[in-house]
Parts: sequence; structure tokens; C-alpha cells
Amino acid sequence: MYAIVEINGQQFKVEQGKKMFVHHIRNAESGATVEFDRVLLVDADGIITIGTPIVEGAKVVCEIVSPLIKGEKVLIFHKKRRKGHRKLNGHRQQFTEVTIKEIIAQTLKGE
Repeated sequence: MYAIVEINGQQFKVEQGKKMFVHHIRNAESGATVEFDRVLLVDADGIITIGTPIVEGAKVVCEIVSPLIKGEKVLIFHKKRRKGHRKLNGHRQQFTEVTIKEIIAQTLKGE
């Protein structure tokens, strides 16, 4: 069973027991349980339920493993040729590591 869920404006494919990194969730504590109810699609053993835009009554339950992890540094370099202008900026995105505990959804076999 898997689901497509929207977390902080991004869509993720989630399966039970998987760990994943999502954009930083504010006020998150390690070991806390978080529920996401913006489930866009659910696949339960070949029975696919597509939401319009979300699947009613479906939610994904996650546990926060680490509330703040910094990603790899991304360097942004700007240069204007023949002008002596150079600028170097760096950025490290903040992530939250979560573990998918369960996917709760009712599937309709008649559809």
C-alpha cells in the first residue's frame, strides 16, 4: 500500500515503514506524531483511489525522528564578465526526518 501525500506544498510517495526527509516542520519535537490529511492518491493492493483534489477520510500518520537536519550546501555563484564583479552565496536547506507509521484510507472495491 502506498499513497501520494502533500506535505508543506510538495508531493511525496509514502509507504509504511519508510523514512523520508521533508521541508522543515515548525514546532516539531523528536518522537512526536504528526498526521497529514492532504492525501491525493491511495493504492491499496492494486485498488487505486484518486482524490478530487483529496481523498476523503484518508490520512498519513508519521513519527518525527529528527526535527531539524541541514541538507547539503548549495553554492550560488554570480559573475559579470569583464566587469570584475563576482559574488558567491551559499545555502543549506533545513529538513525534518519522519518515519511513516501507517496510511489510513477506506478503499471502495465497487469503483
